[in-house]
Amino acid sequence: MIQILKAPVPDVVSGRRSIAVLVVILTGQFMTVLDGSIVNVAIPSIRANLDTGGAALQLIVAGYVIAYAVLLIGGARLGDRFTQRRTFIVGLAVFTLTSLACGLAWNEMSLIVFRFGQGIGAAALAPQVMTLIQRTFAGAARARALSVYAAIVSGGLLAGQILGGLIVDADLGGSGWRAVFLVNVPIGLALLVLAPRVLPVTVARTDRTVDGLGLVTLTATVLLLVVPLVLGRELGFPLWSWWCLGAGLLGLAVFVRVERVVAGRGRDPLFAPRVLAAPGLLATAATLFLVMGTFGGWLFVSAIHLQSGLGYSALRAGVQFLPMGVTFALAGLCWQRVPAHLHARMIPFGLVVSAATLGWLAWLLGDGAGIGPAASIAFGLFGLGNGLAFSPLMTRALATVPVTLAADASGILVTSVQLGTVVGIASIGSVYFETAGTTAEPVAVVHLLCAMTALVAAASAAVAVHRIRR
Repeated sequence: MIQILKAPVPDVVSGRRSIAVLVVILTGQFMTVLDGSIVNVAIPSIRANLDTGGAALQLIVAGYVIAYAVLLIGGARLGDRFTQRRTFIVGLAVFTLTSLACGLAWNEMSLIVFRFGQGIGAAALAPQVMTLIQRTFAGAARARALSVYAAIVSGGLLAGQILGGLIVDADLGGSGWRAVFLVNVPIGLALLVLAPRVLPVTVARTDRTVDGLGLVTLTATVLLLVVPLVLGRELGFPLWSWWCLGAGLLGLAVFVRVERVVAGRGRDPLFAPRVLAAPGLLATAATLFLVMGTFGGWLFVSAIHLQSGLGYSALRAGVQFLPMGVTFALAGLCWQRVPAHLHARMIPFGLVVSAATLGWLAWLLGDGAGIGPAASIAFGLFGLGNGLAFSPLMTRALATVPVTLAADASGILVTSVQLGTVVGIASIGSVYFETAGTTAEPVAVVHLLCAMTALVAAASAAVAVHRIRR
């Protein structure tokens, strides 16, 4: 019994096995991140095929991320309770099965339900990835693995835009938009064969419990805040939507109180005080929330605008994001080559570059013209700025987290990323559909880009102030 209650000891891997472990877990992570954005480019095709409205489209995109976001902490706790290896495999199986179901969906409601199912599988799978890296790599190898992980998490969003365009335009076997979901099936099956043979075994911690009350409170709070933003516009923002928003804000206070009570009783809250006290973790989580709110919302509306507003094909719209993906990947993978004393300053610098680039894009797209060379350069600079900020943020926050807190810390940070994406899609998407219905779409895009620029600038300022104080 004493051995079971001990904190898990890292099962450090090396050589070819370490590469195999990274390939398996990061491929799984890549699929879950990819599905957060690959649908964006397919939205016009889904709208035409299933005759869906703006609210349903937002739920198809955000429903996955909502389930993913609110269940991530619980997924991290389940990994501790039943081992990361076993939970990863179960989550992968659920994700693969529901991907197949999404590809076979017959109407908008079935697609929304299956997208929530995908999110549940992703929430079980994703937290195990960062925890396995924390527990199976040490020293410089861990820092390198975390850097690649950060590049995968953020680069997957951009890759989804590009691959989504390629897949929809190819119309493989007449599958159209369905192929963006079906592509996960063969990859998932291959990983299900490899994972049991490759992943290291960690000790199950029977002393860990799932904070059911905290999970229910968090889920209800997120739904109360997001659903009115998604459905309110088409329904004319009825009274119930404002009551829900108010209840959601109250729910945040209730959630904080619940977590304090759970911790006071000696149990495991979703957000344990000892985890929140880790150096820089809260500041990083807040910054990631703001960055991904603007980033996710911007990807959503720009994918629709390129096709519906500018008349681009799905392939051309997807390829337009290629400069952003390339610069993001290069920045995310190469930032450690910059002298170490500049790493902290690199974060606010990257966010300022992103903010300035969005302002430039707002001006370039304001006249409703197509994407020219200058806009392509702006796309590339936007990816560069986010790459310079995102990977250092994740890596620096997690590099100092003790192994015993790896699951909870990874759950908090990844939850911030996903919740930011949900809020960005819901809020910016709602404003976009509302504005596009009353004015020219290019004007709506300009307004949205300006709003997102302000948010990114606020995030960069928060990081700069935090670093200066430290």
